[in-house]
Amino acid sequence: MNRVILTPAVLPPSALAELKQWLGVTTTRDDGPLSALLASALETCEAFTGRMPLAAQCEEVLPAEAGWHALSTRPVQAITAIDGLGPDPIGTGSSGSASDRFPLPAGTAEIDLGADGGDRVRLSLPPDPTRSIVRIAVRFTAGLAEDWDHLPDGLRHGMIRLAAHQHRERESEGAAALPPASVAALWRPWRRMRLR
Repeated sequence: MNRVILTPAVLPPSALAELKQWLGVTTTRDDGPLSALLASALETCEAFTGRMPLAAQCEEVLPAEAGWHALSTRPVQAITAIDGLGPDPIGTGSSGSASDRFPLPAGTAEIDLGADGGDRVRLSLPPDPTRSIVRIAVRFTAGLAEDWDHLPDGLRHGMIRLAAHQHRERESEGAAALPPASVAALWRPWRRMRLR
């Protein structure tokens, strides 16, 4: 996945308070590590379900080739911008300076927002012939819920349980499979499977 999270989801103090209540922790001494465990649980939830739980601003780079190209992040709420990217400067492996990036004119790209939250993009008109374009950068908002309090209960509770599990197992040896069965059971209804 060639995704960059431009503005990550913010976990509010209420998320940390829920985790601390679950663990029976009353001091602030472990707030930093517990917050890191919650952030990790958020990533694990996305990896397991195939859906970004909390809204974030993202960008994916797709080839500027004919045909539809699907975004790998789901569910997409809105596409906010599509830019053309010029060829990589020799040897850099990146899009280089800001001059290599330019907004595509209106009507140059088509967007297909799927009912399942998957988006596809394709170039419908040739871009500006005076500019070389090899990739497109698609900026969008994705996520199941706008904030922690609006997450479905199963997803939110699973993240709390996973962070608590990781906190309790921090001294044990060996890595257990993630997520544990009790968390997987909470997340399974939200899991998106792909047939190949």
